[in-house]
Amino acid sequence: MAVIKTGGKQYVVSKGDTISIEKLPGDLKKGDPIVFSEVLLVDNGSDTTIGAPIIKGAKVKGTVVLAGLGKKIEVVKYKPKSRYYKRKGHRQPLLKVKIDSI
Repeated sequence: MAVIKTGGKQYVVSKGDTISIEKLPGDLKKGDPIVFSEVLLVDNGSDTTIGAPIIKGAKVKGTVVLAGLGKKIEVVKYKPKSRYYKRKGHRQPLLKVKIDSI
Protein backbone atom coordinates (compact mmCIF):
# COMPACT_ATOMS: atom_id res chain seq x y z
CA MET A 1 0.00 0.00 0.00
CA ALA A 2 1.20 3.52 -0.75
CA VAL A 3 -0.04 7.10 -0.66
CA ILE A 4 0.78 9.13 -3.78
CA LYS A 5 0.22 12.78 -4.61
CA THR A 6 -0.84 13.90 -8.09
CA GLY A 7 -2.95 16.75 -9.39
CA GLY A 8 -3.08 18.39 -5.96
CA LYS A 9 -4.79 15.35 -4.44
CA GLN A 10 -3.62 12.31 -2.48
CA TYR A 11 -4.59 8.73 -3.33
CA VAL A 12 -4.21 5.49 -1.34
CA VAL A 13 -3.15 2.80 -3.82
CA SER A 14 -2.20 -0.87 -3.81
CA LYS A 15 -0.84 -3.11 -6.55
CA GLY A 16 -3.62 -3.94 -9.03
CA ASP A 17 -5.85 -0.98 -8.08
CA THR A 18 -7.46 1.24 -10.74
CA ILE A 19 -7.78 4.93 -9.84
CA SER A 20 -9.26 7.96 -11.62
CA ILE A 21 -6.96 10.98 -11.53
CA GLU A 22 -6.99 14.43 -13.09
CA LYS A 23 -5.43 14.64 -16.53
CA LEU A 24 -1.66 15.10 -16.47
CA PRO A 25 0.29 17.33 -18.87
CA GLY A 26 1.29 15.67 -22.11
CA ASP A 27 -0.59 13.51 -24.58
CA LEU A 28 -1.15 10.24 -22.72
CA LYS A 29 -3.04 7.45 -24.47
CA LYS A 30 -4.34 4.03 -23.49
CA GLY A 31 -1.48 1.67 -22.65
CA ASP A 32 1.11 4.39 -21.94
CA PRO A 33 3.28 3.85 -18.83
CA ILE A 34 3.15 6.46 -16.08
CA VAL A 35 5.43 6.94 -13.04
CA PHE A 36 4.41 8.74 -9.84
CA SER A 37 7.50 10.01 -8.01
CA GLU A 38 5.71 11.93 -5.24
CA VAL A 39 5.20 9.04 -2.80
CA LEU A 40 4.20 10.16 0.70
CA LEU A 41 3.92 6.78 2.49
CA VAL A 42 4.78 3.15 1.76
CA ASP A 43 3.55 0.16 3.79
CA ASN A 44 4.68 -3.35 2.86
CA GLY A 45 2.89 -5.17 5.70
CA SER A 46 5.76 -5.36 8.18
CA ASP A 47 7.42 -1.96 7.70
CA THR A 48 5.93 1.50 7.20
CA THR A 49 7.96 4.36 5.72
CA ILE A 50 6.67 7.92 6.04
CA GLY A 51 8.20 10.70 3.96
CA ALA A 52 9.04 14.20 5.11
CA PRO A 53 7.26 15.28 2.88
CA ILE A 54 8.12 12.67 0.19
CA ILE A 55 10.14 9.46 0.20
CA LYS A 56 13.28 9.88 -1.89
CA GLY A 57 13.77 7.16 -4.49
CA ALA A 58 10.30 5.65 -4.08
CA LYS A 59 8.19 5.34 -7.23
CA VAL A 60 4.78 3.96 -8.11
CA LYS A 61 4.42 2.67 -11.66
CA GLY A 62 1.19 2.24 -13.59
CA THR A 63 -0.38 2.15 -17.05
CA VAL A 64 -3.14 4.30 -18.51
CA VAL A 65 -6.33 2.27 -18.91
CA LEU A 66 -8.59 5.06 -20.19
CA ALA A 67 -8.15 8.71 -21.14
CA GLY A 68 -11.47 10.53 -21.33
CA LEU A 69 -13.90 12.92 -19.70
CA GLY A 70 -15.70 12.71 -16.38
CA LYS A 71 -19.38 13.29 -15.64
CA LYS A 72 -20.93 16.52 -16.86
CA ILE A 73 -21.79 19.14 -14.27
CA GLU A 74 -24.05 22.13 -14.92
CA VAL A 75 -23.58 25.60 -13.49
CA VAL A 76 -26.71 27.78 -13.54
CA LYS A 77 -26.83 31.50 -12.87
CA TYR A 78 -30.29 33.10 -12.48
CA LYS A 79 -31.55 36.55 -11.51
CA PRO A 80 -35.34 36.53 -11.06
CA LYS A 81 -36.34 40.18 -11.51
CA SER A 82 -34.41 40.78 -14.72
CA ARG A 83 -35.09 37.22 -15.98
CA TYR A 84 -31.37 36.72 -16.52
CA TYR A 85 -30.63 33.02 -17.00
CA LYS A 86 -27.27 31.53 -17.90
CA ARG A 87 -26.36 27.85 -18.10
CA LYS A 88 -22.91 26.37 -18.55
CA GLY A 89 -21.66 22.77 -18.56
CA HIS A 90 -18.23 21.32 -17.80
CA ARG A 91 -16.60 17.88 -18.15
CA GLN A 92 -13.28 17.38 -16.38
CA PRO A 93 -10.60 15.48 -18.35
CA LEU A 94 -9.66 12.33 -16.41
CA LEU A 95 -7.25 9.41 -16.64
CA LYS A 96 -7.92 5.91 -15.33
CA VAL A 97 -4.64 4.36 -14.22
CA LYS A 98 -3.95 0.76 -13.18
CA ILE A 99 -1.19 0.47 -10.56
CA ASP A 100 1.44 -2.09 -11.64
CA SER A 101 4.14 -1.83 -8.96
CA ILE A 102 5.13 0.09 -5.86
